[in-house]
Amino acid sequence: MAAAQAVEEMRGRVVLGEFGVRNVHTTDFPGNYAGYDDAWDQDRFEKNFRVDVVHMDENSLEFDMVGIDAAIANAFRRILLAEVPTMAVEKVLVYNNTSIVQDEILAHRLGLIPIHADPRLFEYRNQGDEEGTEIDTLQFRLQVRCTRNPQAAKDSSDPNELYVNHKVYTRHMTWVPLGNQADVFPEGTIRPVHDDILIAQLRPGQEIDLLMHCVKGIGKDHAKFSPVATASYRLLPDITLLEPVEGEAAEELSQCFSPGVIEVQEVQGKKVARVANPRLDTFSREIFRNEKLKKVVRLARVRDHYIFSVESTGVLPPDVLVSEAIKVLMGKCRRFLDELDAVQMD
Repeated sequence: MAAAQAVEEMRGRVVLGEFGVRNVHTTDFPGNYAGYDDAWDQDRFEKNFRVDVVHMDENSLEFDMVGIDAAIANAFRRILLAEVPTMAVEKVLVYNNTSIVQDEILAHRLGLIPIHADPRLFEYRNQGDEEGTEIDTLQFRLQVRCTRNPQAAKDSSDPNELYVNHKVYTRHMTWVPLGNQADVFPEGTIRPVHDDILIAQLRPGQEIDLLMHCVKGIGKDHAKFSPVATASYRLLPDITLLEPVEGEAAEELSQCFSPGVIEVQEVQGKKVARVANPRLDTFSREIFRNEKLKKVVRLARVRDHYIFSVESTGVLPPDVLVSEAIKVLMGKCRRFLDELDAVQMD
């Protein structure tokens, strides 16, 4: 019986100990365990696999993906970071820049500004094309000149009162439609995601006048094309109390975990600890600093239960980014199958 439990733990849990982590490698491959049929079965996979959306708002999404291997989860994360396309500033034509920010630094800052434009409506620009067209390029103009404020008080030292346009923000970027773009895209849909990103600071007489070309690209080519601020996953925590914890020890136990993980209840006049919501735990392993309590708790993670967190830069909603990442992964699988077919034919 103990041996069977040990095998089940090895197959389904990553165990966190005081000085190391056990069962980190996937071992449920065919023939590794006697009495287990670990051969790939599509019906069994479809039965066990599920996706549960936990939280979603305008720019962030948290969901659970259950029943997959770490390789698939990591591939999905990497696709979100590097292979879902967006639009970003690629070329900057500087007509005049008398600010203290060098042209190269200014162009780099402009490239990192997220652009609110659906990349699915554009094509990739052909390599070597110098001039863009309405199907592969967005154009923005930035023209700001700083002047003195004639209405400012004589004894004022506040730049916000003394100068006009001394701070250049993304709100100063003006979309210049190419071809029929003005008819295709309603006014206000093509713009920087945020209008309050500071680009540069000016003083009277200084000016920035430039033209920007935005193209479609992926994060694998440059980080400015990455559609997510962050995309990460973690395994679902599994916390087990090996014996009852009562009295003052229950209070001590709750202090060793993140708020909400351990709940202290009154049962027949005694304080009793129970695991309330292990999902909230960050696994600081503070419990191992307590000599009395470290032997009454088992810390583990569920091997095939992944908690994904996706935070969009605002270019596209996070649920759209996830669906686009799935399409990219499906395309990779199709190409791999096509290559296998081609090899077999040869």
